[in-house]
Amino acid sequence: MSTTAPTARTAGKAPAAKAPVASQADATADVRRKRELVGVVVSNKMDKTCVVQVTRRFRHAKYKKYVNERKRYKAHDERNEAGIGDRVIIVECRPLSREKRWRLQSVLEKAEAV
Repeated sequence: MSTTAPTARTAGKAPAAKAPVASQADATADVRRKRELVGVVVSNKMDKTCVVQVTRRFRHAKYKKYVNERKRYKAHDERNEAGIGDRVIIVECRPLSREKRWRLQSVLEKAEAV
């Protein structure tokens, strides 16, 4: 028995309203901020790529000892400006190759020439 008449549950309710469309200003406020890391260049032998080692110091949860953790990131260096030993800032970006997901933002300090 199929009827199209409103039932007791739907008789007094209005149709559901759609959510308002967000303005362009609201959309830019929701853009995710990209991560920035500071590290030291350990290799620049590749063209337009440098390897940056980032050192993180934290306290071990169980043993309460301070631990240094090192991680190496491949970063895109468009102008090949970073040299070995330079302190640099790298920023997250879209995948540029199989291993490159970071971009060189700036060189903080150049390494001393030996």
